[in-house]
Amino acid sequence: MTDLDVSGERMIEDAYMHSLESYVIYVMHTASYAFAKQYCAGNIVLDLGCGSGYGAARIGEEAKRVEGVDVDAEAVAFAQRRYSRENVSFSQIKARESLPFSDASFDVVLSFQVIEHVWDDGNYLKEAHRVLRPGGVMVVVTPDRAHRLLPGQRPWNRWHVREYSGAQLERKVSQFFDVAASLKMGAAWDVAGVEIRRYRRTKWLTLPFTLPLLPDVLRRRGLDLLHALRTHPGKVDAKMKIPVADFGFDDKAMLIEEDPPNPLNLVIVGRKGRDATT
Repeated sequence: MTDLDVSGERMIEDAYMHSLESYVIYVMHTASYAFAKQYCAGNIVLDLGCGSGYGAARIGEEAKRVEGVDVDAEAVAFAQRRYSRENVSFSQIKARESLPFSDASFDVVLSFQVIEHVWDDGNYLKEAHRVLRPGGVMVVVTPDRAHRLLPGQRPWNRWHVREYSGAQLERKVSQFFDVAASLKMGAAWDVAGVEIRRYRRTKWLTLPFTLPLLPDVLRRRGLDLLHALRTHPGKVDAKMKIPVADFGFDDKAMLIEEDPPNPLNLVIVGRKGRDATT
């Protein structure tokens, strides 16, 4: 039994093989970390919003040192118990406060499925820029709203403050970093279609709570009500898994490039200018 509740927003390795839908989400997450390894080898890395810690542990296989941070005390405690290593550590941070690190502390900052949760995304990126050394790299992965939402629709994920188009995300990141690559993560239809069909159902089922002019407090109450009507997964029994071979694919099925088929996520690689100080 895992000792961390499955919320739908935290990727927990024990929970990923209970359905095809959860497995697709899992390989989207692991593909993000596999992509990031090219920037992390031999470097000091900050996993900014590490969740349950599985990704920081993967990066730690090649990085010099990894610091995973998250605002969720329960997730951090789980990560400390499960994934702490000699070169991988975890700590809790406070939302809306400066990161507890000195300027230019890291070679790489990773932000995977986090920025869409942050109210002040500008300050979030500013802090990432501050703790990066000049020439350092930030990799941002976040959902692509193109398939997920109707034009103007607010996020149906109740924890998301906003979701970005490719142009919106690139514009925001470019305020703080030089954009080295603006990419997308997609896959062939037999894989990506699992997610896209879910998006199609959900964006209609969550109306009218996601209409653009609805106050956020009403959006959240409505989405909380819909969530409560569904069966909550609670804690997951690690023994109740479907063999990976039954799914027939792994994270290599996810393609990260400029124009992949059936895009699901946006991927931005930003660099801090070498003449920058903060």
